[in-house]
Amino acid sequence: MKKIALIILFFLTIAPLSYSQISDSEKNALVDLYKSTNGDNWNNSWDLNKDVNSWHGITVENNTVTELNLSMNNLDGYLPNSIGNLKSLQNLNLGFNKINGTIPNQITRITSLVSIKLFMNQLEGEIPSNIGNLVNLKELVLFNNLLSGYLPTSIYSIENLKTIHVSSNNLTGTLSSEIENLTKLETLSIFDNSLYGNIPSTIGNLFNLKELTLANNLFEGEVPNELNKLIKLETLLLNNNRFIGSISESIKNLPKLVNLDFENNPREVEISTSTVTANLAQ
Repeated sequence: MKKIALIILFFLTIAPLSYSQISDSEKNALVDLYKSTNGDNWNNSWDLNKDVNSWHGITVENNTVTELNLSMNNLDGYLPNSIGNLKSLQNLNLGFNKINGTIPNQITRITSLVSIKLFMNQLEGEIPSNIGNLVNLKELVLFNNLLSGYLPTSIYSIENLKTIHVSSNNLTGTLSSEIENLTKLETLSIFDNSLYGNIPSTIGNLFNLKELTLANNLFEGEVPNELNKLIKLETLLLNNNRFIGSISESIKNLPKLVNLDFENNPREVEISTSTVTANLAQ
């Protein structure tokens, strides 16, 4: 009888160890997200009385949250500042939801982040200016939102970036020549915004680039011949801008280029220090 009692006691002792032991600040951050995005009406909701390991879209490793994937889950609301308390998060995917408001600056505290996917929401405001703090970031996917302002200058210091996909927003400003720092970049997709100015010739130093989509903006000047150095380039979309001249044959004949569009739809443009207004030329 004593032996049975000891066995029962043993299992009662180790049972709590099977539950995740994430910190209170991390759990509270998840609960905040649940409450601020109408969690009761998610497609896959959470039972807050159960262990975090059982919650849909949560990955826990070594007693800390490393992945939050709630894409296509009917999140409707805003991102709480406390999301910055998920200190070990590597992958954040909240795409295809109805999240509004701004991207909290606190997200740039999570230096472990490798991937941020907030596409197909209703986010507005600016991309956090200190996003360059995310030194391990490889993917920044924010397309189809209502984001405005400039591309933060700090973004050009994230040397691990492979993907920048911020198309179909309300971004303005120019592309900096410092873009050449992003030597691992494979995708630069910024079409359907209001970016203007010349394409910096330093883009030609992004030797790993496979996709360059700048269509439906206000870029002007000539297409730099330096693009002919992008021997891995497969897609080049430059249509519907204000370019002059023609695209060189050396660019057209890049060995892997299969998708090229240079058709222009010139637009009148008025540029001030803070706004860009465009009208289709009559």
